[in-house]
Amino acid sequence: MKTILAYGDSLTWGCLPGMTGRHAFEDRWTTSLDGASSGKFRILAEGLNGRTTVFDDFSVAADRNGARVLPTILATHAPLDLVILMLGTNDLKPFLSGSAYAAAGGMGRLVQLVRHYGMTEKAETPAILIVSPPHIAATDNPAMRGMDALIEESRQLGPLYRAVAEQNGCAFFDAASAVHVSAVDGVHMDAANSRILGEALAPIVTKLLTP
Repeated sequence: MKTILAYGDSLTWGCLPGMTGRHAFEDRWTTSLDGASSGKFRILAEGLNGRTTVFDDFSVAADRNGARVLPTILATHAPLDLVILMLGTNDLKPFLSGSAYAAAGGMGRLVQLVRHYGMTEKAETPAILIVSPPHIAATDNPAMRGMDALIEESRQLGPLYRAVAEQNGCAFFDAASAVHVSAVDGVHMDAANSRILGEALAPIVTKLLTP
């Protein structure tokens, strides 16, 4: 059985729109992807609310810097056949980077960490699938005030991440081509879209893991 690490933020953790809780296990995209595999692979979900690609956020206790935590998680779950990287929305927060270009640079750093880990541990380097997150959407949620300015920036993640994937020999999928976020908070997916994302990724993952 092939083993896949899904490394992401609240979209992978399964945060409900409105940030009022967590999707039921069966409604998370990682579970949907797992179920679509017919037992051919298993998904290890490593999602954390607020996680960035490479930026520090000291507003909470958990370490949200994805680059700093990734090597430990790779070591925890090794050996791996595939690593799915879906981060970047939190990078766009104005007090972090506020830039899709910076997020793309961070994604490139994560790719190098995955590749470097495989070399230093003398283990086979896993395949890498970069997923650009769904676009931020307009919302009236007062807790998300100011996010409207980031909508256009979020739309740049897809083209920039595709370029990172091409430059580094990684697979790529644009989540915005299959799903959209809820207007409840403009950032998180409802249960239906979360399941759809897993289903949309299934054929790509299957192809990557088929000899």
